Amino acid sequence: MATSTIKEFLVTYLMPEKCYYELFLNFHFHVPCLKFVLNKTAGFWIILDTFLAQLPQLIKMLWGGSAEGLSLSAFFLQLYAFSCPVVYAMANNFPFFAWADRLFMLAQTVAIVFLILHYRGDTVRGVLLLFALCGVMLLLRSYAAAAVISVIQASSLAAFIASKVLQATTNYHNGHTGQLSTLSVLLSFAGCLGVAFVSLQENGNSPVSLSHILSACLSCVLLAQILCYKAGAVSTTKKTV
Repeated sequence: MATSTIKEFLVTYLMPEKCYYELFLNFHFHVPCLKFVLNKTAGFWIILDTFLAQLPQLIKMLWGGSAEGLSLSAFFLQLYAFSCPVVYAMANNFPFFAWADRLFMLAQTVAIVFLILHYRGDTVRGVLLLFALCGVMLLLRSYAAAAVISVIQASSLAAFIASKVLQATTNYHNGHTGQLSTLSVLLSFAGCLGVAFVSLQENGNSPVSLSHILSACLSCVLLAQILCYKAGAVSTTKKTV
């Protein structure tokens, strides 16, 4: 019964039935089947990253009532990085369903930036930021040249990578990761791995693929910092006791 359930799940969501028999019954590591499964898995990781990566960070900040340890500059860069695809989609009149996920991620990031400012006692600046962001995006969508929009879109990945460098540097200088969410970083790491894998399949060792690999490596650094600093804090507490 359990085997039948597992088979049904795998065949429904991850692989055709032929691949199930090749991999799990014949124990034959069929390369096309492995690539198919990896691509499917990478797709799930990317979807999870797009819809959920920022949500645990937002919840952790609301639950703790603090933005300690979070780099405002890093999240400003993320705000820019997530705004770029939305502006690009609006300027090119893409159907809403094609970029709704990006808008959802942008909304979460806006909320995070606002909370960082709010918890630092700068709520008014946070509200002004929301209006300014909406205004700039609408102006770019309406009046910016196509070449400018394309350059903005192309720069989003670089901004996202830079945001991780800034957060990792902040963690190092602080000696802790503060309110940085482990689950958010883990989802981002999985999503970056998925995008890097798909990009390598489609573009080979192109600069874009290498950039996605770098982004995944930086997410790994952030995850390692969280685990190391937490382990260090636990060790220090035990010694104190």
